[in-house]
Amino acid sequence: MYKLYTRPGSGGFVAEAAFALADVPYERINVAKSEAADPQFRVVSPLGQVPALALPEGGSMTESAAICILLGERYPEAGLAPGLGDEARADFLRWMAFLSSALYPAVLRRYYAPRYTADPAGKVAVEDAATAEIDRLFAVVDAQLAGRDWLAGERLSLADVYLLMLYSWHPEAEGARGSFPNVERVCEGLRQHPVLRELNAAHELW
Repeated sequence: MYKLYTRPGSGGFVAEAAFALADVPYERINVAKSEAADPQFRVVSPLGQVPALALPEGGSMTESAAICILLGERYPEAGLAPGLGDEARADFLRWMAFLSSALYPAVLRRYYAPRYTADPAGKVAVEDAATAEIDRLFAVVDAQLAGRDWLAGERLSLADVYLLMLYSWHPEAEGARGSFPNVERVCEGLRQHPVLRELNAAHELW
């Protein structure tokens, strides 16, 4: 059985959503943020970050986007991602990479600013720059969603769930609703999805 190391309110949300949407059983192992990681967790996640996934066949993997892509490939019947022969596959991979490598790091800089400066007085400048970058990147996504229901193809994929998670962490949520109407429209629909709504009871992202 899969073992998913995660915690409420973390990037583990999208990995948990993947398992729930695919109806694939897994063991959820909560790793407290302030808790010293046990040796087994460090084997799975050397950086001590969640989500991390121990695979049933042995081995492990980290990185939320990679976990989502893997589960999409392993359970194609669940429709978590466009298949290899689907023309929407390119968009799916593009947006998964964009969200995880551009937007997610900007969010981390905003909330963990002291990690990104050696200047004791530099925290506010890092936060301000990160917020500006978050808005710049959400504007790109908002433009992509103009006249569209989903980021990739004609149906929900894990790219949309990933977007929902990151959008929920926008540091200026009220302003974001007015600034990114297409992102808000898609995410509001996802907030009503029964699987995601139930999962949010533990994560409290919105």
